[in-house]
Amino acid sequence: MIFIKHYKKIKAYTSRFFQYLLITPCFLFPPLFQLHAQSLGTVVTYQESVIFDEDGGRLSFPSFVLTDPATDEIYIVDGKSRITIYTSDFFPIYTMGKSDGIESPQGMAIDGKGSLYVVQATTDSNPKSRISVYNSCLKWERDIFISGVDETEPFTPYRIAVDSKGNLYVAANYYPGVLYINSEGRVLDIIAPEKEGKKVQISSVTLDSEDKLYLISEDLSHIYVYDENRALIVKFGDKGGSSGKLSRPRGVGTDMSSGRMYVVDYMRHTVTVYNSKGEYIFEFGGMGWSEGWFQHPSYLVVDKQGRIVVVDTFNQRVQVFNSW
Repeated sequence: MIFIKHYKKIKAYTSRFFQYLLITPCFLFPPLFQLHAQSLGTVVTYQESVIFDEDGGRLSFPSFVLTDPATDEIYIVDGKSRITIYTSDFFPIYTMGKSDGIESPQGMAIDGKGSLYVVQATTDSNPKSRISVYNSCLKWERDIFISGVDETEPFTPYRIAVDSKGNLYVAANYYPGVLYINSEGRVLDIIAPEKEGKKVQISSVTLDSEDKLYLISEDLSHIYVYDENRALIVKFGDKGGSSGKLSRPRGVGTDMSSGRMYVVDYMRHTVTVYNSKGEYIFEFGGMGWSEGWFQHPSYLVVDKQGRIVVVDTFNQRVQVFNSW
């Protein structure tokens, strides 16, 4: 989504520039330090933290982050039910809120045409959960309501991903599997891994640039990876509270240049790193408040530059790391 098209974005960018310089010089030009991995000597470098919204206030309990591969813009959902859009260097330029139809954003995805899909939970004014669709100029176009779901299994959309065909993968709160739906909301397929003959509850879904599908079972601490034809490639992740284990995985991102997969753990306050085969390499983080430490991180993405963008929810910031 090219922000030059949006007058509001340009106005916000120019009016806030000098104020931002005066308030946060340390975050525009942060001192770099290295987080050394435990076993292989690999280095993850802290780059900066995003702590302000467009109004200059403190970022309030962020819960989700998305990067636009076409523009490198970053979208952050905060605790005030808003979506703030940042440039690739993390300068806030526009905020979507109630006036844009954003009431209760959960997950987001962007398709190849630049359309934004926002999963919205129920509210008093909208008692049915929905997926709101915005065009590349951030103008609301329509809402998608999912049809054809077994009503005996309540389905409340939570996370979403869109493939190169324009179809959507939708994960609900602890629903067995994920739905594969078309742009009108009709269910095309259900992808449901199994354990001991029972379908596994899936809490999050994402896709990489090659349409590989990543499903997270927070309860089992497993990550399931499928190819573009929805055939299982690998399953990894072991439940536990010690190094190399996962307690409550909430998000996964892949560095396409290295094949490494980064998994954020809400309860262990860490990011755990695996190779393309799902083998543990190292982890970084831990509970704390300083740079490089987390307090209940809830999501992450890896952008096309290889930066690891971590939603550090209870420290009320988004931290950015380099892996080179």
